[in-house]
Amino acid sequence: MSIRHLALSALLLAPAAFAQDRAPQAALPADATVLQVNVRGEVQRAPDLATIQAGVVSRDADANAAMRGNAVRMTAVLAALKRAGVAERDIQTSAISLQPQYSYADKQPPRIDGYEASNNVSVRLRDMGKIGSVLDALVHEGANQIIGPTFAVDRPEAALDEARRSAVQQARARADVYAQAAGLHVRRILSMSESVDVAPPRPMMRMSLAMAAPAPATPVETGQNTLAVDLNVQFELGH
Repeated sequence: MSIRHLALSALLLAPAAFAQDRAPQAALPADATVLQVNVRGEVQRAPDLATIQAGVVSRDADANAAMRGNAVRMTAVLAALKRAGVAERDIQTSAISLQPQYSYADKQPPRIDGYEASNNVSVRLRDMGKIGSVLDALVHEGANQIIGPTFAVDRPEAALDEARRSAVQQARARADVYAQAAGLHVRRILSMSESVDVAPPRPMMRMSLAMAAPAPATPVETGQNTLAVDLNVQFELGH
C-alpha cells in the first residue's frame, strides 16, 4: 500500500518563517499516513518595558544657530530623563539631522530661508507607572516630537515556553481527533518546527500640551501583550 498523506492547516505559514529547519524525515512504513498540524500557543503578559522616541526639532535662519539652539533644548530633555530615574543605558541617540528649509516663488528657483535641526533619542522605561509623568516632563523641557510608547515583556523566555507547551498539547490533541476519526492511532512525531511572535500592540499616545493650570499626568494604558508560538508538527498515523 502506498503512503497516504493527510494535511491539516489550521494556520498557513510559509516554510521560511519557521525558526528551526525541519529535520530529515525518517523512513516510513508502507501503511503510514502523515498528518501535518499547524497550531498557535498564546499567553498574555502585562508589559514591563516601554520604549518611546523623543526629540527636539528646532528652526533658525542660520545653520549653526539651529544646531546650537537644538543642543540647548536637547540637553534639558536628557537631564529631565535622568531626573526621572531613567538609567543612562536606557537612553540612546537614534538620529541627528540638519536640513535646509526652502521657500518657493512662482517662476523662481528654490531659496534657502532657514535650517531645521533635530535630535532624537530612544528611551526605555521600566516603571510603567511613571510613563505619563515622564512624557509630560519631556514636553515641559522642550521635546516637541514624541512617538510611542511601544510595550514589551523584558524577559519573555518563560512565557514563550508556556506557549510552546500549550502548542504541543493542542497539536497532539488535534492529531488524536483526526486519527480516531480515520480509524487510526498516532504512532509518533516525525518533525516539529516553530516561529515566535512577540510583536506587541502599538497604542498611540494621548497627550494634552496645555501649559496653563496643573493637570493630571498624560494617561497611558499598558494593557497586556500576547506572546505566541506557531508550531508545525508532522505525525505518523497507523493502524
